[in-house]
Amino acid sequence: MTGKYYEEFEVGETIEHDKRRTISEADNQAFCDMTMNQQPLHLDAEFAAGTDFGERLVNGLYTMSLAVGLTIPKTTDGTIVANLSYDNVEHPNPVFHGDTIRVQSTVTDKRETSDGERGIVTMRVEVFKVNDPEEPLVCSFERTALSLKEPSG
Repeated sequence: MTGKYYEEFEVGETIEHDKRRTISEADNQAFCDMTMNQQPLHLDAEFAAGTDFGERLVNGLYTMSLAVGLTIPKTTDGTIVANLSYDNVEHPNPVFHGDTIRVQSTVTDKRETSDGERGIVTMRVEVFKVNDPEEPLVCSFERTALSLKEPSG
């Protein structure tokens, strides 16, 4: 277990997630297949070549899901009760096959539950494309989790 208990989160702290991921065509294809999303912008090279992007885009929900997965070890691995919400999702720049992403989480809010037995933590998750020298933001969202409190000793 590597996640943080409620008490260990500090509002304002930014958590850099060390693990990065290069997104392959197979990743995008598998995600689209599993979710039955057959949008040609993600899957059809000829169709995508005729768009403003000029090539296929990685499914934005895959980018978001991958980002959540990359955050788990340093945030909620073994300390989560449940994810409560994902809000304010944005995809300001495209992700293409072969792009490598990194993720950071900033704790924006925390509060105890009404019974005081658990905590609610909200984090702003930001995803950046690292194979571009400018490291543009490609996805951002707020993730709210119900977190365990430290066991009393």
